[in-house]
Amino acid sequence: MRERNPCVYIMASGRHGTIYIGVTSDLMARVHQHREGLIDGFTKRYGVKRLVFYEMHETMDAAIVREKRLKAWKRDWKTALIETDNPFWEDLAVHLGFPLT
Repeated sequence: MRERNPCVYIMASGRHGTIYIGVTSDLMARVHQHREGLIDGFTKRYGVKRLVFYEMHETMDAAIVREKRLKAWKRDWKTALIETDNPFWEDLAVHLGFPLT
């Protein structure tokens, strides 16, 4: 059985572009799905393929609580969170082994 790694993540269409906040237990698989457009819906429709933020959590419950809080934040707060560690909105998936898009 695959190990679960609870994670909250933010995908973006580009710097200061459309953003999507999600939660997953398998970040690598979820990033792959978003990048390849395998999930119909919001991220596919708006070309949201760049991983710009992620944080790991001890439990899925904790990750889900954090995801809900982030989704309730104002856009400026979300931007500030991303830019704390990723000021140019680089695709962090590249550091995880994914190719540049």
